[in-house]
Amino acid sequence: MVDPARGEVWLVDLGFAAKVRPCLVLSVATNDQDRALSTVVAHTTSARNSRFEVTVTVRFLGAGVFDAQNLITIPRAKFVRKLGVLKAEQLSEVESAIRRWLAL
Repeated sequence: MVDPARGEVWLVDLGFAAKVRPCLVLSVATNDQDRALSTVVAHTTSARNSRFEVTVTVRFLGAGVFDAQNLITIPRAKFVRKLGVLKAEQLSEVESAIRRWLAL
């Protein structure tokens, strides 16, 4: 079973409507007795210039944004393959947008 780690970006199958898209893993590592779920934030190419969107420039992602309004908790079976890892500063930037969204 895949074991995605916090800060990694994976291709994730989000279902028919949402497609397979890059997602940033937000969850911490789990133990065997925990559910095999991970919380992610989806990457989209449909930016709306929202204060909850974060542009991250890395070689393994195309143009687009991580949308803090699109948090998803999904089974690890939906993870397709790892694309790369964000730097701590980039992860922090996405987390800040999520905190702004959750504070509303």
